[in-house]
Amino acid sequence: MTVEKMALSKALNAALRASLESDPKTLVMGEDVGKLGGVFRITDGLQKDFGEERVVDTPLAESGIVGTAIGLALRGYRPVVEIQFDGFVFPAYDQIVTQLAKMHARALGKIKLPVVIRIPFGGGIGAVEHHSESPEALFTHVAGLKCVTPANPSDAYWMLRQAIECDDPVIFFEPKARYWDKGEVDREGIPDGLHSAKVVRQGDDLTLLAYGPTVRTALLAATAAAEEGRSIEVVDLRSLSPIDFDTVQRSVEKTRRLVVVHEAPVFQGVGAEVAARITERCFYHLEAPVLRVGGFHTPYPPARLEDEYLPGLDRVLDGVDRALAY
Repeated sequence: MTVEKMALSKALNAALRASLESDPKTLVMGEDVGKLGGVFRITDGLQKDFGEERVVDTPLAESGIVGTAIGLALRGYRPVVEIQFDGFVFPAYDQIVTQLAKMHARALGKIKLPVVIRIPFGGGIGAVEHHSESPEALFTHVAGLKCVTPANPSDAYWMLRQAIECDDPVIFFEPKARYWDKGEVDREGIPDGLHSAKVVRQGDDLTLLAYGPTVRTALLAATAAAEEGRSIEVVDLRSLSPIDFDTVQRSVEKTRRLVVVHEAPVFQGVGAEVAARITERCFYHLEAPVLRVGGFHTPYPPARLEDEYLPGLDRVLDGVDRALAY
């Protein structure tokens, strides 16, 4: 039986296992990924089955982890790096931006760096400081990096496998608040393209665009809006760099309205780029300005306040109401 219902975290584990089995050059490395199985147990059981040389517990030194992964990639390996939490990636930011993202172009295409950096991101788990951030815009701005994020177990499985097989560096954002969401995974199915967006609910009145942790919120908002006779189309962006603007454009040309939702601050976030491009492409189709619903331009708040910070159902529906009011 190839179709199995599993949690998103289990799907990621299955993808890592399948990649380790299919390619002896694939490695997993990071803090506590081995004996502990990772803080979210994404790598649970992998070191036991594949050994300490392929599932490597590293020191608490993100710059060193990514730097080592770059060296391994230069020697023909495919390292998969785990950053424990989103806010811990910044000691490695220099390695990622100045080395990992640029070596392919610097070498005129002669060098490939197939490194995947897995980053649990977003809020919703009541964590302490530096554990709930959404830093994706800091990476999507960097030429030479691909950035993707799954929203369901099936995409988690296939997108991680595709990212590991990619010859370019991929930043793989995992929505940690969705780790325990369950869904069907067909391990022998035909996956969507790694960088393609996907319409996950058809509608006619407005397009609601989301990615990662906010896709479920968008679907809930569409269901709630349907009770009031409003037909909302939901698009899962999936890839943040490159962005599949063609799929978004087709949806917006049909619905004539667009609201973009993400947990990251609205100011200069991914939604800003989407709003600008879709306004350029769909200016004569739009019946309302492209609106954005997201986090505030402040440091991520303490856990007791995160429900006020995150774009929940009420704020998304307010965005829908404002767009439909034009």
